[in-house]
This record gives sequence, C-alpha cells and structure tokens, in this order.
Amino acid sequence: MATKKVIPPTEPTKSEIIDQYADYCLMHGHKPASVYKFAKDNGYEEATFYKYYSSFEVLERHYFAEMFSHALEALEQSPAYAAYGGVEKLSAFYFTFFEIATANRSFVVYSLTEGSGTLKNLMKLRELRKEFTVYAQAILDKPFDLKHPRAEKIQQDALREGAWLQFLTIFKFWLRDTSPGFEKTDVFIEKSVKASSDLVYNTPLNSLFDLGKFIWKEKFTV
Repeated sequence: MATKKVIPPTEPTKSEIIDQYADYCLMHGHKPASVYKFAKDNGYEEATFYKYYSSFEVLERHYFAEMFSHALEALEQSPAYAAYGGVEKLSAFYFTFFEIATANRSFVVYSLTEGSGTLKNLMKLRELRKEFTVYAQAILDKPFDLKHPRAEKIQQDALREGAWLQFLTIFKFWLRDTSPGFEKTDVFIEKSVKASSDLVYNTPLNSLFDLGKFIWKEKFTV
C-alpha cells in the first residue's frame, strides 16, 4: 500500500501574518494572548512569526509603514506622478494613503484608539514617520537657496517636520471624519496642502526670509 506523503504547510508571508493579526483583533476586540498561541492557531510555529516581527507591537508599527509603501508603489506606477512638483506629489500621496487607510479603516481605528494610551498609540506610527519624513524631504523643493550649512539644516528640518505635523493633522481629521465616503477629509487635504504651500512658497514670505538671510550674513559672516 502506498504511503501518503505529508506535505508541510506553507509558511505565511509578512503580509499574511499582518492580515491574520488584524483579523484576530477585529474579531475578538483584543490582541492575541501570546505569539505562541497566535501562531499555533494559524498553523505554523512561533519561530515563523519571529522571522519577521519580535512582538505584536512591532508588527503594528510595520503595519503602518507597509501602508506607506503600498501608497508610494501605487503612485510610482502612474506616469503622471513623475512629472509632478513636490507639493503635487505630497498631495497625491495624501489622497492615495488615505484611500488605503479607508480600505483598512476598522483595524487602523482599532490600533490607534486602543485603550487609553494616546502616546503609546502614537508610537505605533514610529516606522511610518521614518519613511514619511525621508520621502517628504526628498520631494519638497527648498524655498530658499541657502549657503550657510547651519541655516540649510534648519530649513530641511523645518520642511520635514512641518510635513509630518501636517500628515498627523490630516490623520487625526480622518479618524474623526463621519462624512459619506470621508469626503470632508479630501477637502481638508486640499485646503491643508494649499495653505502650507502658500505659507512656505509665496513671495511675501520669501522677501521676509531674504531679510533674515541678510541679517544672518551680517551677524555671523566674518
């Protein structure tokens, strides 16, 4: 009699583990009791989980970073995106990111409103922040041509951190948005991007900064 060959189960991918975790949290209203039980319930060893994530907390941080990656990949598939200016690229990113967030809204809301630890929940965006700030600094045009290294660094930091603050503000608005299709978030993105663009790149502000550059040069240049 022929012996039936036992085929070991296929190990899950990183994305599949994330999906399993999100599904568990939404179905039960809380995190799994342990990585061991979570892995066993899904048909693999806990060592498989640890190949990708050291804990559920790390998994959640990577969940938001994965959303960033998916949004950027979707944008880069569009030929029009490459021709956009920095502000247009940032606006397109916001719309794409929150479209993805809306498709996964139940878990995003669960993760960022879990318990009462607001600061702890914000830490889940740590990996997303790293990815986003590098992206923002790379695409946004510098409003001023500065020659002094210290002033240049201040300008870069301001652009990067200002973009992150704007992103968080939009994120908070989206979390509270109850409009059909989250259409108010779309309007908020448009107005927020326009306001920040006018603030950073308009002529009166350039003139003011030119004066600041002059004062800086006169005070610190020997």
